[in-house]
Amino acid sequence: MSNEKLPLAFLPGQLCTESLWGSQLSAFPDQSQIIVQRDHDTVEKMAVATLNAMPERVNLVCHAMGGFVAFEIMRRAPQRIANLVLISTLAPADTPKQTVRREGYLRLVEEGKFDAIIEERLPILVHPDRMGDATLTGVLRQMAYDTGAETFLKQQRAIMARPDSRPSLSAIPCPTLLIYGRSDGITTMEHQQQMLDAIPNVRLEIVEGSGHMVTLEKPQVVNGLLSQFLGR
Repeated sequence: MSNEKLPLAFLPGQLCTESLWGSQLSAFPDQSQIIVQRDHDTVEKMAVATLNAMPERVNLVCHAMGGFVAFEIMRRAPQRIANLVLISTLAPADTPKQTVRREGYLRLVEEGKFDAIIEERLPILVHPDRMGDATLTGVLRQMAYDTGAETFLKQQRAIMARPDSRPSLSAIPCPTLLIYGRSDGITTMEHQQQMLDAIPNVRLEIVEGSGHMVTLEKPQVVNGLLSQFLGR
């Protein structure tokens, strides 16, 4: 970890807004910036737009799809990232099974059934014990509605076409922290191990009692990990 006290740039995942990082912004209010990509349909375009929007050098904190963007940033401009935090993400491209599922999402949106996608996704996003938490699921639904169907389509297309980032992991030069919810319904421990084995300066923190949305499910745990890693 570098001790540079640089700005924090937060990249949210798919169907997420600034609300994903509410607790983190409260914990790190100085020089924090959330960059939400709503206008681009490729990871490459998202990465270029992020580089244009953020300060010259930052600590980059990413969730899920934000990690896909981060991998592209590291291929293009690694010197601009002092420390990297990858939360609930993975490096490989989609499997054929995942592509089929995403194509089904596209059809549902085209049929005007965006609400159905939101409800279908909830059980894979949070720990089973939190499905009855109306506050948490309410935040997830609101972020999805605020993102909207058209942006969701662009995000899906970007994710479906993203490259396999495993070959470039060994070139990530900065200290890297992986944060993984033990009950994540989207990424797996195998995905985390791939990054652990390939990134030179990396460590993994597993958050018990959390699913994919670890910044919302266990915000204080995440804040503590960020504070320790970034020396704040």
